[in-house]
Amino acid sequence: MHLPEAPRSLWLDQCAPYVPNPPLQEDVRVDVAIIGGGFTGLVTAYELKRAEPGLRVAVLEAREVGYGSSGRNGSFAMTVVGLGFSATASLRGRDFVRRAYTYMAQAVDRLDELITRERLECDRIRPGFLRVATTRPYAKRLRREVDLMHSLGFDDFYWLDAEAARARVDSPRHLGAVWEPRLVLVNPAKLVRAEKDLAMRTGAAVYENTPVLEITSRPTFFLTTPQGTVQAEKLVFATNAYSDLFAQLRRKQAVGFTYMIATEPLAPEALRPIGWHGREGVEDARNLIHHYRLTPDNRITMGGGPVGVTYANHLDGDASPAAWLHLEQHLRFLFPSLRSVRVTHRWGGPFSVTLNLTPALGYLGDERAVYSLGCIGHGVSMSHMNAGVLRDLVLGHQAEARECPFFSEPLRWPPEPLRIAAAAAMRGWLQLEDWSRERELRRLA
Repeated sequence: MHLPEAPRSLWLDQCAPYVPNPPLQEDVRVDVAIIGGGFTGLVTAYELKRAEPGLRVAVLEAREVGYGSSGRNGSFAMTVVGLGFSATASLRGRDFVRRAYTYMAQAVDRLDELITRERLECDRIRPGFLRVATTRPYAKRLRREVDLMHSLGFDDFYWLDAEAARARVDSPRHLGAVWEPRLVLVNPAKLVRAEKDLAMRTGAAVYENTPVLEITSRPTFFLTTPQGTVQAEKLVFATNAYSDLFAQLRRKQAVGFTYMIATEPLAPEALRPIGWHGREGVEDARNLIHHYRLTPDNRITMGGGPVGVTYANHLDGDASPAAWLHLEQHLRFLFPSLRSVRVTHRWGGPFSVTLNLTPALGYLGDERAVYSLGCIGHGVSMSHMNAGVLRDLVLGHQAEARECPFFSEPLRWPPEPLRIAAAAAMRGWLQLEDWSRERELRRLA
């Protein structure tokens, strides 16, 4: 298994110097082996040990914990599912949206409870979420989202007109926004490293730089790594965007790539025209969203926009100069007073996409192996909630696990070259919709 070097994220640069755990260098036997040292894998280990302290649990991470999406994401722990609630309702129905939003709201709250209860140092704030409209068609789209969620019985969505939206974050492009109070912002790299320490404090073993090269079952699972082996009664695939490295999961998801930038720290006078006193997390109403926030040292991070796809889900799409240029131009388009601001960090990373654009958790083959994938860029809160579902599946608590709206077998992606064609077509359709809704913006650019 070869994972290419990735551009280093701001979040990792803001962490303390780090010494990874030694790789596995012996033959061990455990009750549960977890592949993947991101949010999902580490919190699953914690949840298993918390539920049954006598379990022998080992986490195997191919690089360092947080190497993947958990150390490179946008930092938003949010309630959004798929392409948004209206799009999800069209694909999966209103009842699914009701169940999915309830799950995601609990996910945000439970992550916040975990951080507070276990005193995880991760620059956590809870400032609320703005989903902004930058054109009149987007404003109509967001108003429909509010109406949909109100009709489903959720009253914590509020429409703000342009004046109210700009009173929070002042951009001449903000024509209105949906305000939702439920959002947690973190430094995700600090969070995942704190969760590694938490899993180890509960008694789980965490091996870094330990890629799993082969998996067999005889009849227990037998995992081969470069310097050691693991024999396990049960197996958890907490691999999300890296699931394509395992043949058993390959067609359950496809890999997309998203990109981010971060500015230099902004002086108070540079921020004064923008306001942003509440430090809200902001996302726009596009299909291929832009998201932006203020960091504790007053940098602006911005991500999203162009999405990368690769042939055969190759994991070599972490860098995109074109996407970074787009984000820099969009930042200055949103905030003209920041035309001369310096960008200090540019990075990217993979995310996992199911064919029906919603996450999937379940058994793999039989009830001894379980998986979670398809967070579609919303995994900060979701992955923590999914860890509890994986715990229930491993421990045989099926009734509780089946309450999860994402407990399902995903539609299978076709083999190559049909997969890359399907992914490109899906991306093209989303881009076309955005292009149609942004005609008035192109006149302003």
